[in-house]
Amino acid sequence: MTTLQNPPVAAEEALLEPGRKPVRRRRPVRGSRPGWFVYAALGVVLLSAAFPFYWSLLIGSGDSYTIRDPNMSWIPGGNFIANAAKVINDPAVNFWPALWNSIFSSALIAASVVFFSTLAGWAFAKLKFRGSSWLLVFVIATMAVPTQLGVVPLYLLFSEIGWTGQIGAIIIPALVSAFGVFWMTQYIRQAVPDELIEAARVDGASSFRTFLTVGVPAARPAAAMLALFTFVTAWNNFFWPFIVLDRQNPTLPVALSLLQSNYFVDYSIVLAGVLLSTIPLLVLFVFAGKQLVSGIMQGAVKG
Repeated sequence: MTTLQNPPVAAEEALLEPGRKPVRRRRPVRGSRPGWFVYAALGVVLLSAAFPFYWSLLIGSGDSYTIRDPNMSWIPGGNFIANAAKVINDPAVNFWPALWNSIFSSALIAASVVFFSTLAGWAFAKLKFRGSSWLLVFVIATMAVPTQLGVVPLYLLFSEIGWTGQIGAIIIPALVSAFGVFWMTQYIRQAVPDELIEAARVDGASSFRTFLTVGVPAARPAAAMLALFTFVTAWNNFFWPFIVLDRQNPTLPVALSLLQSNYFVDYSIVLAGVLLSTIPLLVLFVFAGKQLVSGIMQGAVKG
């Protein structure tokens, strides 16, 4: 009476036949769920990022002696609204015009950087012309030049044309950025297949129409991230606006710096003003967070 071999045993014997190399079994793939160490590290990073905001709220909701109190309570006080009202109503700060100048200049700079960087990135990534690689290297190399080196020539230029003290003096130099060009070039090079461009040309689309119908939709996640980061950078810019603008027409960081120009500095009012300037950015991140995460995930997948 013949007995049937166990199929797994027969399969193992077949794998070990003469002339055949043994096949290694694949190790089971571990779950993709992160462990406790990852959550602990993320928690430390989150607390480190949130602590400056909490410290500003703690001091900004107290009085002028809170920061010097050795027994300071770690629970926010109830003076934040009163301190914020002092910042808004301070005639030296000129809060509402400064807020409008910051919103207007940051939004215009972000829109301009996204448009010109996307257009230049499309040209470098998908249009073949002589010297494109060397020109892109030159654009990237300009990021190594410190901004401070151009302050004196820029100030002399805007002083000559009578733009000192005008909001246009901080918008014109920031209409395009080398980082934006590099960022959009790298993204468009990976995100847009050449076959789509050839199909658009076969259909009779011009180069600019191909850019609008093919390049712009594909580059939308990267453009959204570039717009967000450019807006935040322009909003927080202090060095050049402090030099070229005056007290009658400042941006919000320049206006808030006037709170520290007195002999006695009330840090509760200063940090209340800092929180007021941070609120628009927090609102922007809340509404743009979904697009930001989408852009990061799509960039990670394409990478």
